[in-house]
Amino acid sequence: MGNLHGTKSLKKKMTASPQRDNKKKLPQMCKVNMEDHCGLITGDMEPVPLKSISVTLSINDFVAGVSATLNYENEEEVPVEAIFVFPMDEDSAVYSFEALVDGKKIVAELQEKVQAQRNYENAISQGHQAYLLEEDDYSRDVFSCNIGNLQPGAKVGVTLRYVQELPLETDGALRYVLPAILNPRYQLSEQSANSCLNIKTPIVALEDLPYTLSMVATITSQHGIERVQSNCSLSPIQYLGHDKTSAQVSLAEGHKFDRDVELLIYYSEVHSPSVAVEMGMQDMKPGSLKSQSDKMSSFTWCDDFTFSDKYSLMGSPSAMVSFYPDLPEVECSRACGEFVFLMDCSGSMGSRLSYWNDSQLRIEAAKETLLLLLKSLPMGCYFNIYRFGSSYEKFFPESVKYTQETMEESMKRVKHLRADLGGTEILTPLLNIYKGPSIPGHPLQVFVFTDGEVNGTFRVINEVKLNSKKHRCFSFGIGEGASTSLIKGIARVSGGTAEFITGKDRMQTKALASLKCALNCSVEDISLSWDFPPGLSASMLSPEKTVMFKGQRLIIYAQLTGTMPQVESSGEVCLKYTLQGKSLENRVTFSLQPKTNASFTIHRLAAKSLIQMKDLGSHETSDGEKEDVLNMSIQSGVLSSFTAFIAVNKDLNQPVQGPLAHRVIPRPMTFSNLPITCPYSTGYRSSYHSGMLLGGVLSKHNVSAHRSVYDGEMLNACLSYDSIEDTESMSVMEYSQSSTKETNLQNDHKVCGENVVLYLVSLQKANGSWELDEELTEILGTNLEDMKAANPAKDQDPSVWATVLAVLWLHANGKDLKCEWELLERKAVAWLHDHAERLKKTQNKKWGKSRVLQEAESDSSIPMLVQAAKSFLELSVTPDDLVF
Repeated sequence: MGNLHGTKSLKKKMTASPQRDNKKKLPQMCKVNMEDHCGLITGDMEPVPLKSISVTLSINDFVAGVSATLNYENEEEVPVEAIFVFPMDEDSAVYSFEALVDGKKIVAELQEKVQAQRNYENAISQGHQAYLLEEDDYSRDVFSCNIGNLQPGAKVGVTLRYVQELPLETDGALRYVLPAILNPRYQLSEQSANSCLNIKTPIVALEDLPYTLSMVATITSQHGIERVQSNCSLSPIQYLGHDKTSAQVSLAEGHKFDRDVELLIYYSEVHSPSVAVEMGMQDMKPGSLKSQSDKMSSFTWCDDFTFSDKYSLMGSPSAMVSFYPDLPEVECSRACGEFVFLMDCSGSMGSRLSYWNDSQLRIEAAKETLLLLLKSLPMGCYFNIYRFGSSYEKFFPESVKYTQETMEESMKRVKHLRADLGGTEILTPLLNIYKGPSIPGHPLQVFVFTDGEVNGTFRVINEVKLNSKKHRCFSFGIGEGASTSLIKGIARVSGGTAEFITGKDRMQTKALASLKCALNCSVEDISLSWDFPPGLSASMLSPEKTVMFKGQRLIIYAQLTGTMPQVESSGEVCLKYTLQGKSLENRVTFSLQPKTNASFTIHRLAAKSLIQMKDLGSHETSDGEKEDVLNMSIQSGVLSSFTAFIAVNKDLNQPVQGPLAHRVIPRPMTFSNLPITCPYSTGYRSSYHSGMLLGGVLSKHNVSAHRSVYDGEMLNACLSYDSIEDTESMSVMEYSQSSTKETNLQNDHKVCGENVVLYLVSLQKANGSWELDEELTEILGTNLEDMKAANPAKDQDPSVWATVLAVLWLHANGKDLKCEWELLERKAVAWLHDHAERLKKTQNKKWGKSRVLQEAESDSSIPMLVQAAKSFLELSVTPDDLVF
């Protein structure tokens, strides 16, 4: 591709062709070094050749097929080369790229990347039109599209197509995201220039963005479509049939690129297992992949593979199996586990979670989340907390045992966390964790919270993969534009889960759901078996499944080899696993009549799954694995780190002559993510200027205010490290005081605005109990004397009565947040029963009561306290609502 992000440097790129006018009409840069990662703001904006983006979305059950067309027009008098850098979900399997020029379709060929880049440069040098599409060298979710030698007055439409699985949310919704926000990635000084992120993309005011976006989505599902929701304005849903199995929605006109476009699709039934079988390509020779040891059987997971040119995955039928196991919740030992929390404290964490005006600051939501996680840990486990940015700090030299003392010490430090650590460098703290000694009987569980703005993503994923046998990683992408490649990648290779917090999502809810997964006993001995007619077998194309969590869908790909039945026939697949020694299974029967699909969706997704197993970019992948990935990519037509789509139009009336102007397509950026690189800091930081909108979207006024940052001498060119830190603190304080008075965790022992539930949680002890004191009365709305007088068990520990009151109050007043305090309640109830057991043993020694009588008294004490608490608090909850 263009040398900016291919195999050559920026300087070489700008002098590669004699036809390029390197000094003419380049975007105006801020006054810092070209090698620094600095957002660009154009002065007199050059004409932008990209005019519109139109997206056609086809969702069929759990899979999305996307066709995105970029429409270009050169309104200048000189030929131009246009470069557009854009985000895409890392699970996207891009399989087609073509251009429409004057009614003529030019289909691109997928080639080895270096060869494709060379062919593109040669075509440009010879005056031909050329088109290049490639994936970034350092991240799987950033792409660039080059349009070379676009003639004056010419109009071109380039279309890329991809397919992807849709993740299932906890509420049963299928989630599709069309990324619009591309955050700048934190640049490491040793990174080479082989990244499309090194292209200095101009930033423009949102209202001045010269291109538009339109999207039409058609949804079909045998499960029935209940509703479609979005974070953007949509046209009313139109059902295309009376049975509601097909519907259409479109993005309302006037959409601005201030957020990712998110669709939530709700089906009537999403938990039923299913199998879809797809016909292979007729012109491809049927065959199978081979493992490096021997030919795979129908019961072997695809852990390692080679790909022979003689055979093709695309030539045989492929199956997509979808299971939704109904796993029982079985908690492990209460004291089991080492929990390490990595909290991003880089400058960008000082911005808002989303574009909503009332959205929390990311760092404040993260502090609340840490509070809940700390309170939810089981007694006797081990834990530690890291805060990281350009550098990192850890709360304890090594993980410590979870006690009241260590929890309280951590809570004090959490309250003072700030977004003050510059850029985002996650690799160093991860390496420090991996070097630490393991704790016998306490498996390591790592929780990573970041807005995902890092470079060298593949290197991070590779380190997590290398240490995957001794830990699991639960990752959380915070805010718009978080790197899907980083967040999904580290979770996938370690057997954890990945979550994204955008819009009005609560970080606390998703983090506590992941902690529940980490605390539950692991599923073991996962296997898949097939029952086919004679002569037919299945070879696994998915990596081995070692982890399953309750509430998650499991998708598996397989290749069918042998003779397909000529008459109507069926097969059966069975998912088997064990949980605490108990054997469980799920079965599904399906038709063996493959369906024809022109896009070969299942085949492409299977190929993408295989590619993801080994493709960690050019710098982290071994030569042998590169060859496997390259062969798989070329044969399946699915883009990888080692391939690129190249198309050349040689049918011009005459080759393009004259200088070739360089045009980088500008992007909008939410102001809260606007980067500033300063000579005194190690990375970019989010700037909060009193004259700008905190967390808003870049507007014309903001551009003027921000441009002044780059004017004058170097001290005025950008804020110093310390001044940014001070400005950031002031902005956060002003927001806190004006918006919520006493924000989360800011003041000790005070009710935090509306977040009374969080305050009650902060009072809970590490063992799960509450104390009977004045602080509890603030929440319960009573006084200490009355609360003591209403206790029907005055001879017992007052904490028993206080704990029952607190749990009942949560049920009555915190129903909407139950998923966030459910683990806290479990700890409280376990403590109550433990206390009752201890009391029974004490009474037995002291009074010598019969065992039957003691058990009867012990079993009746908690219900008695519940009834008394209901009466005292005047609550409508009943004991049936509780877990007692």
